[in-house]
Amino acid sequence: MQKDNDLNEMNNDVPILEAKHLVYEYRTASAKPVRAVYDVSFSVWPGEFIGLIGHTGSGKSTLLQLLNALETPASGTVYFKGQDIFEKRYDRKMLRGKVGLVFQYPEHQLFAETVFADVCFGPLNMGVDRKQAELTAYDTIKKVGLEDECFYKSPFDLSGGQKRRAAIAGVLAMKPEVLILDEPTAGLDPKGRDELLDMIASLRDKENMTIILVSHSMEDVARYADRIMVMNEGRLILDDTVSTVFKRSQEIKTAGLSVPEVSEIVAELSAAGLPIRNDIFTVDEAAEEILRVLKEYRVI
Repeated sequence: MQKDNDLNEMNNDVPILEAKHLVYEYRTASAKPVRAVYDVSFSVWPGEFIGLIGHTGSGKSTLLQLLNALETPASGTVYFKGQDIFEKRYDRKMLRGKVGLVFQYPEHQLFAETVFADVCFGPLNMGVDRKQAELTAYDTIKKVGLEDECFYKSPFDLSGGQKRRAAIAGVLAMKPEVLILDEPTAGLDPKGRDELLDMIASLRDKENMTIILVSHSMEDVARYADRIMVMNEGRLILDDTVSTVFKRSQEIKTAGLSVPEVSEIVAELSAAGLPIRNDIFTVDEAAEEILRVLKEYRVI
């Protein structure tokens, strides 16, 4: 896949985010703490689009919150551009502007009377003067594809997809270098999901923004990500390019997940004797490859 081949080309010398032996524990009714994240280490390079997958309870959401210091690890640490974010004097308010986190059902983050006021809040809270905050808010709302009539609407009068865009605009207005999204398409219809993910992908392409996307959809991850990280029972069990990870289907299934459905269809066609590539993970790729084979054998 071309995006796999391009992965190393966009890497810089220093990771933008780096996790080192992260361990996170939470208390339960019993005295014994439960580990939600266990000895997780990885590096994230500028401009990467990473898909983070894992079944419910695998530690994904906790890991995301560790990356911008909303939670504190029992041991290990996180570096942003080479600096330890858990050092006592580290400016974590600045960090949360640079490493923007959009929670699952991000419309729950909306609170102001209008969309415009909501998007202005982040820059104002970061100390930006009102005129600049308003210019930034205007630019960001347009960037996420909201129509002009949405500016002064209550965010609670928007459609589900529009609410997601407004919430993401509120995070983007703080000009993050890393955008982390926890299941941002949950509950959206297929059209709304595709539009939202296309918008997110365009941020990476146009602004070289680093994206970390949590999704339960293997098809979405295969379509958009350069690299996949798989969590299982608090551990990072796979971390590689899309094609490499999805070829390890048995390990993925052991983690309670599945490879994209189209990959299984392609595998069945290959097993039936069709000379088709086995590194296909999206519907568009499958359609192109099947047409190629049919034309080669003059079936069409």
